[in-house]
Amino acid sequence: MSVLQRRWRLSTVAALLLLGGTTAGSATPSLVVDVDTGNVLHQEDATASWFPASLTKLMTAYVALRAVKDGRITLDTPLVVSARAIRVAPSRMGFRPGTQVTLDNALKMLMVKSANDIAITVAEGVSGSVEAFAAEMNADANRLGMRESYFDNPNGLPDPRQVTSARDMATVARALYKEFPEEHDLFGIGALQLGKQIILTHNGLLGRYPGADGMKTGFTCAAGFNVVASATRGSRRLIAVVLGASTVRERNYKAAQLFEAAFAGSDTSSGQLDSLPSRGVTAAPDIRGDVCTRHPKNESMGEEADEVAPTMLDPAQLQLLNRRPERAMAMDASRPATTVMALLSTQPHFDPVPVFIGPAPGSTAAVASARPAGATPVSAKLPPTPDPTVAYAPEKPKVLDGNDAAAAAASAAGPVALSGATTLAKSAAKLRPRPKRAQAKPAKVAQLKWTKPRPHAKRPAAATQ
Repeated sequence: MSVLQRRWRLSTVAALLLLGGTTAGSATPSLVVDVDTGNVLHQEDATASWFPASLTKLMTAYVALRAVKDGRITLDTPLVVSARAIRVAPSRMGFRPGTQVTLDNALKMLMVKSANDIAITVAEGVSGSVEAFAAEMNADANRLGMRESYFDNPNGLPDPRQVTSARDMATVARALYKEFPEEHDLFGIGALQLGKQIILTHNGLLGRYPGADGMKTGFTCAAGFNVVASATRGSRRLIAVVLGASTVRERNYKAAQLFEAAFAGSDTSSGQLDSLPSRGVTAAPDIRGDVCTRHPKNESMGEEADEVAPTMLDPAQLQLLNRRPERAMAMDASRPATTVMALLSTQPHFDPVPVFIGPAPGSTAAVASARPAGATPVSAKLPPTPDPTVAYAPEKPKVLDGNDAAAAAASAAGPVALSGATTLAKSAAKLRPRPKRAQAKPAKVAQLKWTKPRPHAKRPAAATQ
């Protein structure tokens, strides 16, 4: 280990103790990868199973953007918020059932607000159901080589089966930048504006750490505070993954320190991202005790806990930073922990990106919502108002009796939806002769006479005398 690496590790331990987090002796998974080359510059337990929490939404975004690229849906396609979507646990946008939001706006809300109801809305709009979307998530994860991941839902809410690894999260993050370069701004939005409401990002590196330009955070008590972050200096973009931090501050600090070491060249290549030995899909540890029992505020506030509070600094250093932010990197070059803590103490400013509900102005894209298995998928090539009797017909209708004139006319007119054929059958049945029903009426009359014979009708009068 070089002198620089030893100094970095010692400063990291000191800073984590100050922040109330874990130390190097109880390190959690982490990784740094070069986006262009795929070289791993740092890794620690990078293939260990972990709960992804809302990092799941990176995979949700990947599947949705693949659907756009394949022509199955467009970014202007209005998605419909369902009753299932509004029942999920927070974080939520809180839209009413039936509200429409375009896929473009939904993805922005997904990345910034980390809205679980919007994740359901995206899943149902793209694939028809959460279950079908999860199957696509797993298929794409397998194709990308994410060998430690399994997905059961699109939002990352607690599920013991839903696991990932630092390596797998870096894999999907890298794929998002490599396959959809035109969408890189989606992951670096600092704030949204919906009407008069301003929604701030949970990514504590944006606007604070030099070069930080995007990605996603996640939190549950079982997973701890997770982050996939990207930063660019010059033409070099790196992705850092930190899983299982005990606090928001610790997560931000560890990610920034990983970037500092990697950009400085103090970490050497550990091989290619896809060459790290896989442990397969295994059970993930539950670190609730360290995260929520030890820090009770985390359970109630989650991602909002200490998100915008400045890291503790020497008052003189903080005063200098507020006066001359550009000198942050030069404050104490021999103590990188202090330098990074100073950077993370700045109060960021973002120009909010506007979002809205409802269809995009002038758009004629087909509306996408939850739909039955086997239904025709939403496509950018469908007409704006598809005939629902055709779109949801699972099979050809059964032909009515050929002796029925009405059924023969329907058959000659061509195939119709099964529900339509059933309605026609009921209508046609009313036109048929009913010879048996005339014989049934006397039987009913006879039954009524048998149940009310006259001798019994006189007995109550005799009893009252």
